[in-house]
Amino acid sequence: MAKKVSVLFVCLGNICRSPTAHAVFRKMVKDQGLEKLIEIDSAGTGAWHVGNPPDKRATQVAEGRGIQMRDLRARQVDFGDFYQYDYVLAMDNSNYSNLYEMALPEHREKLHMFLSFSDDFSETEVPDPYYGGPDGFDYVFDMVDSASNGLLEHIKAKHLNA
Repeated sequence: MAKKVSVLFVCLGNICRSPTAHAVFRKMVKDQGLEKLIEIDSAGTGAWHVGNPPDKRATQVAEGRGIQMRDLRARQVDFGDFYQYDYVLAMDNSNYSNLYEMALPEHREKLHMFLSFSDDFSETEVPDPYYGGPDGFDYVFDMVDSASNGLLEHIKAKHLNA
């Protein structure tokens, strides 16, 4: 059996973008019967929302598309995550910079911009929908869905030979 591949999605507060990615990717992995081969988590670079559920607007958009995320709780990324996870995926440049500074040089190759796994968007960052209107959450979901598909195909090709 292939070594388990571990994925950590990271945004600022771990209540909008990264839990959406966590939930979307988890469903894709489950739908393909790969949940024993891929470990998934999410975290935030900030500690403001630790222990809180995802933003209600993100939860509503996800549920409207058949994705459940009410079980997730925000946590802050920590140094040990770079030892535990094979992929540390930043939602935006600010998250990436914070993670890059936190990581030891030998762990920096694990760090990626999440949207780099999507070919459907010209943007490089998943925008934070927190202060915007409801359309922002739909747009973020579309970005996350696309990048999650690309990430899963990448992991299957590189690690699972599927």
